[in-house]
Formats: sequence, C-alpha cells, structure tokens
Amino acid sequence: MTTPALRALKESRPGRRLTLLTSPSGAAVAAMVPEVDDCWTYQAPWMKATAGRSDPAADLAMIARLRDGGFDAAVIFTVYSQNPLPAAMACYLAGIPLRLAHCRENAYQLLTDRIAEPEPAEFTRHEARRQLDLVAAVGARAADERLSLRVPDEARSRVAALIDRLGLDDGRPWAVVHPGATASSRRYAPEGFAAAAGALARDHGFRIVFTGDRAEIPLVAWIREGMGAPSHSLAGKLRLAELAALIERAPVLISNNTGPAHVAAAVGTPVVDLYALTNPQHTPWAVPSRVLNHPVPCAPCYKSVCPEGHHDCLRRVDPAEVVRAALELVAEGRPSRLASSPAAMPSR
Repeated sequence: MTTPALRALKESRPGRRLTLLTSPSGAAVAAMVPEVDDCWTYQAPWMKATAGRSDPAADLAMIARLRDGGFDAAVIFTVYSQNPLPAAMACYLAGIPLRLAHCRENAYQLLTDRIAEPEPAEFTRHEARRQLDLVAAVGARAADERLSLRVPDEARSRVAALIDRLGLDDGRPWAVVHPGATASSRRYAPEGFAAAAGALARDHGFRIVFTGDRAEIPLVAWIREGMGAPSHSLAGKLRLAELAALIERAPVLISNNTGPAHVAAAVGTPVVDLYALTNPQHTPWAVPSRVLNHPVPCAPCYKSVCPEGHHDCLRRVDPAEVVRAALELVAEGRPSRLASSPAAMPSR
C-alpha cells in the first residue's frame, strides 16, 4: 500500500534512486516493486515482529551502513499508531540531511520535515492515501495512484502451465479462494468458506482453487472436505511471485483482509474481501471489489484477536453474500484501465 507513494517519489525527480529499508517479509514483496532500486533488510527493534530481540550491535551496524550509503533524504512511512521517532533518530545519527514523517510530537532536530499527525482525531484515511499525502507534502505526486507490482515472466510461465494442467482455461468461471490470515480476528469461519465455495461450484459451475502457505494446508483440507464439490488446492505449493501470477490470471479472488487481497488490487483482479472491522484503512485500493462484514458496536478494535470473542463482524456474513458478490464481480469483468486517482476514504 506504500507503492503509490514510492512511484510519486520516483516520478517527481528524474534519476532519483530509491532504497527500501524494510522487514524480511517486506523485502519479499520489494523484489516485485519496479520503483525500488535496492532493498535492505532490517529487523528493527521497534517492530512488533521483533519483540524480545536485543542486539544493539545490529542497530549500530545499520546506522553505519546508512551513513555509508550517502543518502540525500529519508522518508519514514508509518501507520498512524506507530511512532516515527526511533527511525528518525537512526537516520539523524546516520547523517541523512532530509528526514520526512508524520509525527504527533515535536521532533525538533530529528525531522527536517514534520507533518502533523491528524489521525485518528480528525479523520482516517486509506493507508495508500496516507502515504501519498505524506510525500505530496514535499511536492512528490504520481499520475497513476494504483498499487504497483511487477509479476516476473518466469512466474507467469509456470502458472500458465499450471492453469493448463488444472484445466482452468476452458472458458468456464473459476475463483481463487485464500482462507487464511495471520491474525485470527481477520479470519472468516472455515464453515463459511466451505459453504460459499461449495455453492459457487455446485450451483454456478465455478472451479475453485485454494491457496495458502504450508501452515494453512490443514485449513484448506478441512474447507475442501466440507464443500461437497470438487476443488483444487495449491496451498504450500506456490512462491510469492507464482501466487501473484495466479491471482493475476484469476477472474476473482475471495479472501480475508490479508496480503493476497492487496496483490489482487495491484494486478487488477476483482476482490471479494471478507473484511473484519479491526481497522478501516486497508480495503482493496483502486480495484473492483466487494467488502463484506457485519456492523458491530466494538468496531474498529485494532486487535489481532477478537476482544469480545464472538467474531460477529465476520461470523454474521452469510455465505450467500459471498456467492452473490463473486457472481457480480465476474459478471462485471475486469475494466481495461481503472481511474488513476482513487477517491479518498471518508472520515469515520
């Protein structure tokens, strides 16, 4: 969701080179982002994924590497609940002369370009819009504000052969279903996926292709068993580039609010997004979509585990709604080109 802002930075200054400093999972995606010239991996101690890590020598080594890189400027991208100042301090100590970020506090010398943090007190933006607004504050704008992802040709070739082998290219409709998500609060019930996928297969002639990582193989097997109709499983069998190539070819993706939904947005594949009301900022960006959930008084909770224990924002979505949304998106088809400037998300 930061890729439109990266494109804006590239387009606003011909010849500008971008180095992305990111986590290992971010680096896996960065290999397919054409705006990124170089990618450095860093397990920053202020990241949730590195809780319990204590290695000051690694942090000092990264500051030294940043200093040796001779960078002209640093843009620190955060979600609004994150504090940019640890990263700003690292960039300050590395001698990077220009440092930009959203920040609530008075950063004094740590940021040369501090953009006051308006969220969530004044409004809430889509994450892509948030980052676009940040770089626009220093004059960087993109003509095309869609997400960016370049699927490698070799991944496309492998997936084309796989689609042929599965018989998915005979003109009948098919769908990719991705039932997993890292946070339990963002997972639609397996029974719901089984009912929706089964109805699409039995009543509407869809071929269903399940995806997921190795840890999700049992989940996919359980859903397939409950469908009451044939399906295919590619869980644990695809690398990230191949998953992107498969989603790119699919008529529709049915998914929780998780990474593949954003991959679909980047490659222009319509998305049925079973969107838990944990936060409002990560809906599919600039792509045909149906965002499904049930209103609950506890939204948005911003929790990885449902604090009420009922999961009602997803549990109460009828599988028939999922089927109807998928049929509508497939009937509408994929537009040849989407609007390059998506509307800002309304304030909550």
